Amino acid sequence: MAVRIVSAVAVLWLVAACRQSGSEGPAPAAGATRGELPLKYAAQPTSAGITEGNLMSRLYVFADDSMQGRAAGTIGNVKGTDYIAAQARQIGLRPSGDGGTYFQTIPLVRRQFDASLAAAVDGAPLTPWRDFAIRDQGPGAPADVHATAVYGGTLGRDSSALIAPDRTVGKVVVFTAAPPDQWPGAFSRAGVTSRYAGAAALMVTRLDDIPQGLLDVFKTGSSLTLKPDVPASSSVAAVPAYLYVTTAVATRIFHGSPDALSIGATGGMVTLRASVEDRPTPYPARNVIGILPGSDPTLAGEFVVIGAHNDHIGMIDHPVDHDSVLVFNRIARREGVEGPPDSITPAIAAAYAAARDSVRRLRSPRPDSVNNGADDDGTGSVALLEIAQALAAAHPRPKRSILFIWHTGEELGTLGSDWFTDHPTVARDSLVTELNIDMIGRGDSADLPGGGPRYLEVIGARRLSTELGDSVESVNKRQPMPFAFNYQFDADGDPHQYYCRSDHWEYARYGIPIAFFSTGGHPDYHQITDEPQLIDYAHYARVVRYVRDLAVAVANMSHRPVVDHAKPRDPHAACVQ
Repeated sequence: MAVRIVSAVAVLWLVAACRQSGSEGPAPAAGATRGELPLKYAAQPTSAGITEGNLMSRLYVFADDSMQGRAAGTIGNVKGTDYIAAQARQIGLRPSGDGGTYFQTIPLVRRQFDASLAAAVDGAPLTPWRDFAIRDQGPGAPADVHATAVYGGTLGRDSSALIAPDRTVGKVVVFTAAPPDQWPGAFSRAGVTSRYAGAAALMVTRLDDIPQGLLDVFKTGSSLTLKPDVPASSSVAAVPAYLYVTTAVATRIFHGSPDALSIGATGGMVTLRASVEDRPTPYPARNVIGILPGSDPTLAGEFVVIGAHNDHIGMIDHPVDHDSVLVFNRIARREGVEGPPDSITPAIAAAYAAARDSVRRLRSPRPDSVNNGADDDGTGSVALLEIAQALAAAHPRPKRSILFIWHTGEELGTLGSDWFTDHPTVARDSLVTELNIDMIGRGDSADLPGGGPRYLEVIGARRLSTELGDSVESVNKRQPMPFAFNYQFDADGDPHQYYCRSDHWEYARYGIPIAFFSTGGHPDYHQITDEPQLIDYAHYARVVRYVRDLAVAVANMSHRPVVDHAKPRDPHAACVQ
């Protein structure tokens, strides 16, 4: 990252953003009741028109703290999917889930460490959950580790001073960590894991600061996947084990305090045994599926699919100051890229401290632990409801039927869309196109380079069907304010691999033409600050209207979009962009 000096104007913007982020949202409608869900706001009555007010009203409900971040397999996601199903019923969509319901339950299981969990340093055993706490990294993590330890540096400060990844292959890398109140959001487990993917295990000296209640949560496991006897569509990549350890353990490993170590210092031999067993999740993981029947008897048996994902990433391990995270993300986080910033330089540190202090002069720190997922993918989920309500009131309705599906488990690796396309509730060959929308509520110049009111990313529209790609363009030209499409992330070999990372791929693997739309990343991606107060509702509404118009155009074609490019040979092979 280039050094960024935050000007006085930028600091004022940050202060204003924090004020906005603390606002209370829309007031409940007169006489409105909360119903059975413990929601902070009752939804305003919505109309058939796709309006900013409608979108705001629904999104403030769906991304409320009471939804607890909507992680698949949790009570928060059950509340979220209950809300969607109730709205679908009110709109008049025909249920297309299991047993005449709106829900299709996927066989999600939680991986939990069994009684064999053990670790040792130079043969001397460590006590689980006292000396070390392990985090489940998923099926790709090793069950057994026997490797030499090396010191990797301090996470959360200047990442250029950390050990080079090529020096950690096959090693146990021990990191110290800057206190989270100094650098909220400065590093993430996912980011460190990605950077040091070749290591055998990663250890972070944070266990002394983790409360017992949180350790109890870790013991239950945190990785969810489809049952082992259900093949997932993608291969499992190897990842290192990830542990929190006490400072005393790090001292044992290096025969001295880690504070005095140089980068790359060699320690003792670490062994780890970490087998897991699969247990049912306490709550079901559910796709929500509803159908708007087509108006043409000859075409109504075919479906245009409009999809979004209903899940998000839940709650963080420990509460942090909301406003400090908001400030930090805008100063040191590039477009919502996960992991350590490229460099936290003295200039960035000074800019962050100045902006944080400006905010704290306005109000005291506000602890927050909920990843609300307003943009990811609250905006997509609410958009489907808006489009459904608009098309249900249209005269005439689209000729083909529209299948609305809110996938679960996208954040776990597109598990819900994987399950639906392997076990569709309608004939798979009746699906003529899938339009996927994920994160469509931001996209201005403060979020990413080149952003603005006409910004929209398009991925995959011509990978199977040139005709679908042409429709994407022609419908856009008829919009009152056409979008300036960004096709950058659709290129073969693009390092972001977005074509393989959201639900549309699960349809494309079966040769179903797809188009994926997003307004892109932003500093609040996968953060507690992804909240409805920061959505650009005017931009958002334009995207929703465009997707509606595109869906209608495809649904009213005399023929299904022609597939004129090669389909994947094996729908269960790994995706490669």
